[in-house]
Amino acid sequence: MKRLCGLMMFCIGVGMTWVLILPKSFPIVVIAVMFLIVGYNLFCCK
Repeated sequence: MKRLCGLMMFCIGVGMTWVLILPKSFPIVVIAVMFLIVGYNLFCCK
């Protein structure tokens, strides 16, 4: 279950990076980076 949540959060973070092509705002950048880091840690680390 932890790996599934990690994969979902990582995919959300990747999807949010597409938003960065549009006009940028700092909170969106922070949230995208947070989702990428937490998702990677939940998916890859045991």
